[in-house]
Amino acid sequence: MTPRPQLLSKEELIALGGIALEAILTTISDTLLAQGQMLATAESCTGGLIAGACTDRAGSSQWFERGFVTYSNAAKAEMLAVPCTLIDQHGAVSEPVARAMAEGALAHSAAQASVAVTGVAGPTGGSADKPVGTVWLAWCVHGRTYSERQHFPGDRAAVRAATVRHGLVQLAHLLRQ
Repeated sequence: MTPRPQLLSKEELIALGGIALEAILTTISDTLLAQGQMLATAESCTGGLIAGACTDRAGSSQWFERGFVTYSNAAKAEMLAVPCTLIDQHGAVSEPVARAMAEGALAHSAAQASVAVTGVAGPTGGSADKPVGTVWLAWCVHGRTYSERQHFPGDRAAVRAATVRHGLVQLAHLLRQ
């Protein structure tokens, strides 16, 4: 039996901290191309920054299918078919919503892999349960959905940059499994 792929641990992510985003994107593009797959993104708190990082690369149309910027709850429901009941029950910044976003990105595109992010970038909008810097990320890769909660320190720009990096690092890791 093949072991189930796992997300990178905190220690493994720290060890990768010095690797340039360009190298991570090279891994993602090379892996998707080799597998004959396309990528879709579903972004809330990053507002399209992950899609932007991907499409900054020449030739990305060969492996990047589309990006959804679903900042509002209505956009999540309309564009990705995230059930309003999930948002009402758990809030937009939650594991069920992040997973539904990642799955919805696949369902509403021709992609075979996706990454989704929803969070509180700040400086306002946080709560005791979901303070500023709280981000839920999800990935659909090789027919499975993965998700995790992160808390990134810093101001709005730092939280968004850390979210982009983390989402792409974990995506590269999962694609290679």
